[in-house]
Amino acid sequence: MKHFDPAPSPTGAYAVGTLTYTIKDQRPEARDPSVMRSVAARVYYPVLKSSVDGKEKEHHLTPEICQAMKKVFKIPMNYEKLEQQGRNVSECYPNAPKIEGEKFPLIMFHHGVGSYREGNSFLCIELASHGYIVISVTHPGEALCAEFDDGTVQFFDKTVSRKAYEPMFRGIVEFGKLTKAKGSHEELAERFDELQRKYCRFMMSRLDEWVKDNDAAAAYAREHLSDMIDFTKGIGVTGHSFGGNTAYRLCTDNPEYVCGINIDGGLFGDYADSILNRPFLQISCRDNETVVTRVYLKHTKPVYKVLFRDMRHLGFSDMKHLINFSVGKLGADELHENLCKVHLEFFDTYLKGLKKEPDIRSNDVITVEKIDADM
Repeated sequence: MKHFDPAPSPTGAYAVGTLTYTIKDQRPEARDPSVMRSVAARVYYPVLKSSVDGKEKEHHLTPEICQAMKKVFKIPMNYEKLEQQGRNVSECYPNAPKIEGEKFPLIMFHHGVGSYREGNSFLCIELASHGYIVISVTHPGEALCAEFDDGTVQFFDKTVSRKAYEPMFRGIVEFGKLTKAKGSHEELAERFDELQRKYCRFMMSRLDEWVKDNDAAAAYAREHLSDMIDFTKGIGVTGHSFGGNTAYRLCTDNPEYVCGINIDGGLFGDYADSILNRPFLQISCRDNETVVTRVYLKHTKPVYKVLFRDMRHLGFSDMKHLINFSVGKLGADELHENLCKVHLEFFDTYLKGLKKEPDIRSNDVITVEKIDADM
């Protein structure tokens, strides 16, 4: 395993505070109605730099997350060693004083299957430092580890992995073929839909549950965090992997969500009759270009296609700074800089309304294409 890279320093005008909340026993779990599903979230919010002078920063990893990484992914994270070496630091401050009388627009963030609510903390912190409230939502069971405010923990449900493809071997083989396939956006989208209906009915069924998790976390924010959130501009949404798919679903179904970003997430779910009426940005690596092409169809607002070179799917999370396998060859700092810039340009345009069009250009790390409305 590589050396644990230090957390990137946020570049915005604000320091970043953080707090958590739990909505306990929110509703029956769709997989097992005898079990109540709870929703936990972490909030990243702008604070004055002067207000956190001398305060201790949040931990980047908890003992439970380290335990889950060892158990599920065989990644030997040693919490005690990281603490002793002073390397388990997140660039945000727990329960830092809010800025009285000032409100900021809201971005909802969703992790992927097998990740956790702090799994993209470096991105969330950077967005908050530039004047956004970011709420990262846990999806229990599919999360590597869901940590609730009462101290209880729910670890990853291994049956999720077994159900992701049914039958697993054949499903993996067929989707592997799709990642290498050629064709138009329409042809590839049709082929993806055919395969997911054949092999991924379980994953398709989970999308509604994730949307309900989002709605519960957002409803809590409306009731309890309205003193810091400006809801008048609508809500932005982003996410990694299945969390990015959740972002797409929210932007097709819920008018409250005014723009969204999908970070390398396959579009599992029934979108046959969906029309995207919100600006949207699709981030991908070469491996997954063919499983997201529905984003480029049936849309009335601009869609942006951003392709990262030398990247693998897992690398679009904080894991890029923690491990050196299955994350792609692109440097962690280059990934972070470009991922954050793309997000800020997009949300500054379509959520804050600071400019008419995002300044997102191709460079030696990303290739950018704007796809104008096709309806």
